[in-house]
Amino acid sequence: MEASPASRPLAVVTGASSGIGFELARQFLEGGYDLIAVAEDTAIEGVRTLGGDGASIEAVQLDLATDNGVDELYRRIKQSGRPVAALALNAGIGAGGAFASNDPETTTPLEQELGIIDLNVRSVVHLAKHVVADMVARDEGRVLFTSSIASTMPGPFQAVYNASKSFVQSFALALRSELKDTNVTVTSLMPGPVDTEFFERAEMTDTKMGAGSKDDPADVARQGFQALMAGDERVVAASLSSKVTGKVGRVLPDSAKAAMHRSMAEPGSAPDPEEQS
Repeated sequence: MEASPASRPLAVVTGASSGIGFELARQFLEGGYDLIAVAEDTAIEGVRTLGGDGASIEAVQLDLATDNGVDELYRRIKQSGRPVAALALNAGIGAGGAFASNDPETTTPLEQELGIIDLNVRSVVHLAKHVVADMVARDEGRVLFTSSIASTMPGPFQAVYNASKSFVQSFALALRSELKDTNVTVTSLMPGPVDTEFFERAEMTDTKMGAGSKDDPADVARQGFQALMAGDERVVAASLSSKVTGKVGRVLPDSAKAAMHRSMAEPGSAPDPEEQS
């Protein structure tokens, strides 16, 4: 029997216009949820194409890197009059390049780095503070943080991005421990390189990482959704190579992990296609 709108649980997914977030939106809809999907670009309207079986989909265009954007999203959540059954904190951006260099063309701008912190860190804390508090008050809810295997290692030439994901990972695990005696679960999704627009936006297409093989965002989202529904602590998704990298990242010395990351993320490190042919 088809669920009525009143009986469907409500999910909120940030960064849902493309990539992992778009596929998470699909997973929630196929799992019987109604959806509030959020992103800063007009492409967020595309989530409406995922609708079916009478699901309610609200596509919201907001810049969550600003306090006003987060406050407006929470206002809309409260305006719905419905509890958030699941929150997927997925919105995030990156940037590749040197933090400090004599060549300004290879140095990441401070404004860009602060933008990473605003979206990847500040907005996550801000929105979670509101929504998780509501979940705790009614003793029910699920929270999914999109972390990264990057959270397990220092990130030369992605220094601020990796640090932001380390924050997200630590924050997620801390909340999980705090809430262990409640019916609110916290799960960390830790993907490796994923076939999204991330590397183009981060200007990393000339790196080994940007030019290398990548996981399917649909596979990553499916594994993340399954882990969330199971109440798991974390899931490294999606391919075997990503899972191996995630395990290695938890045991190698930081100096070795930094050297490994540097070799993959250094500008110009991508193999020459002519040399490979």
